[in-house]
Amino acid sequence: MLGTTPGGGLLAFALALPVLAMLLAFVAGGRQAGRIALAALLAGLVLSLAVATGVLRGGEALVLTLGGWAPPLGVALRADGISAVMLLTTSVVMVGTALFAFTSYSGDRGESRASLVFWTLLLGLWGAMNAVLLGNDLFNLYVALELLTFAAMPLVCLDGRAETLAAALRYLFFALLGSLLYLLGVALLYGAYGTLDIVLLSRLTRADAPTLVAAALMTAGLLAKTALFPLHLWLPGAHAGAPAAASAVLSALVVKAPFFLVLRLWFDVMPELATGLAPQILAGLGALAILFGSALALRQARLKLLVAYSTVAQIGYLFLMFPLAGAAGATLAGAWTGGMLQAVSHALAKAAMFLGAGLIAEALGHDRLRDLGGAARLLPMTVVAFGLGGLSLMGLPPSGGFVAKWLLLNAAIETQQWWWGLVLLSGGLLTGGYVFRVLSASMAGPAAAAVAVVSPGRQAVVLVLAILSVVLGLLPLASFGLVQIGRLAP
Repeated sequence: MLGTTPGGGLLAFALALPVLAMLLAFVAGGRQAGRIALAALLAGLVLSLAVATGVLRGGEALVLTLGGWAPPLGVALRADGISAVMLLTTSVVMVGTALFAFTSYSGDRGESRASLVFWTLLLGLWGAMNAVLLGNDLFNLYVALELLTFAAMPLVCLDGRAETLAAALRYLFFALLGSLLYLLGVALLYGAYGTLDIVLLSRLTRADAPTLVAAALMTAGLLAKTALFPLHLWLPGAHAGAPAAASAVLSALVVKAPFFLVLRLWFDVMPELATGLAPQILAGLGALAILFGSALALRQARLKLLVAYSTVAQIGYLFLMFPLAGAAGATLAGAWTGGMLQAVSHALAKAAMFLGAGLIAEALGHDRLRDLGGAARLLPMTVVAFGLGGLSLMGLPPSGGFVAKWLLLNAAIETQQWWWGLVLLSGGLLTGGYVFRVLSASMAGPAAAAVAVVSPGRQAVVLVLAILSVVLGLLPLASFGLVQIGRLAP
């Protein structure tokens, strides 16, 4: 049975802080909502650092049993190493996005309804992400996913245009379909084992027919929410049509939440899934996502659509870890560490690239690739940041993406699954193609004429996020040992 551990109380604050900030921002109104959100997010960054430090120092997961009732009678919150890493990543991206958006949605022009809606939804999304990362009960995780969907979906159509409304409805359809499949699987598991607590299920589950059907339903539902190929149809329109700040959190964080639950399901609840043919199928879908997503990104005429299809491709890398981690085991330099590092470096790089694309579109009045000439002279910091983010996506040294893909490649060689190594190398070449396409277009010709002034501060935020995605690759490998702490299965 789970019991509250020292430091477990921090988990309650991680859930309560976004909710309290959201309510306070709603009451205060548009003029003050941005200031409240920014202050809360900075406090959340400190809190996530405290959670990561607690997990690292204690060498075990932090646990909080709500109301003092341990599962199965009660509900527990739990933060192991990967929860702590993703919680910290979420806070960094959220703070960067808030700093970027503060000028546009600060409410300085009066009581702006758009400002109030944006900051309220952003705080709600942050709270839902924290609930996903800290939840330890499969039904409560379903609730957290629904909250995440209903906070993210309005951000897609914040401008009210017909095309963004259509994209938001398409997103909602896939999300609700995924939720239905996930919930059916949860019901089957509860009927079979009488509990939905992840730690307890890890000790009880067996590879019988009802359990495997439940796993298949839940995995399919989560893949729809993650937008893994061929369930990616909702993502490009939704991410490319949203405001830049919304696109950043959607691509960097929201698609990571269901992926995080797939990890929980496959490696914690039912580790038997990580062996045999099933992980090969999942990685095969990831490989198709890498190749087709990259090819489609190369064909785009708009910058934001290119970055959106890049997200489709980059999601595929995350699923290559399933057959590799299941075969290689939990080694520090193995596929588990590589997969988690890929998730973090992608979040930082993609947030920088979407925010950078937004600044380019704002300054030029469009995001047509053929007309980007002179953008590098007009917005040098932004174009450099885009290039650094692309460097990490390509997997070139010394970026975090390089270390992540190197670990995955080593795992493929060690486990004699060389075909996944070919996918990694091919994906890097294709990524280089569409990143080079943007950089070469933006550096051609004289300085472009600006239709709007972009502040250096917003460009600096984008550059810092991109630099962080590169700096990850300069950290010693031993520093990634945090992701191994608290794992329920080897």
